Amino acid sequence: MELKSISHAGIHAAIAKAERYRFLNEPEEAESICRDILAVDPGHQSAQRILGLAITDQFSGGVKDRFNEAASVFNSLEDSYSRFYYTGILHERHAKAQLRAGRPPHAVAAELEEAMNCFQKAEQIRPTGNDEAILRWNRCARLLQTLPQPVTHDEPGAFESGDTAPHTPSRVHTRAARGR
Repeated sequence: MELKSISHAGIHAAIAKAERYRFLNEPEEAESICRDILAVDPGHQSAQRILGLAITDQFSGGVKDRFNEAASVFNSLEDSYSRFYYTGILHERHAKAQLRAGRPPHAVAAELEEAMNCFQKAEQIRPTGNDEAILRWNRCARLLQTLPQPVTHDEPGAFESGDTAPHTPSRVHTRAARGR
């Protein structure tokens, strides 16, 4: 079945409708509308931005998340600030979806740090008065602060003076001991 094309004159109203569907938590509808807009105006920046956000709205923390597709959409944005900012959003949302899916916090920390790196780059080139990258960076920092830190026993200073690391026999040693 061949899809119907929207008119160039209808793009403005279609953008408003796509944004509305995102706000109504219907990202699939927003995605479809953005694809219709991009079919007639492939470089439409608002449609690309909303499409990328609609894809990230659908993240569940599973293998079917379309991370690479959203990254490609955000990388096609024309200005550097937007590329950095929305790539940061991508990493932040991916990390949050993974946390909701039960991934270990230490496995998600690097994703949040990458988001913060993107937000920091966006902050450095942000338009005057635009602090959204700072707000997102702070949110990621707060989220990182709430994550439990992995316990490692091989770090210097992890034990008090005179303590030794706990010894857990390996399977090889255990089997050898049984064979004696």
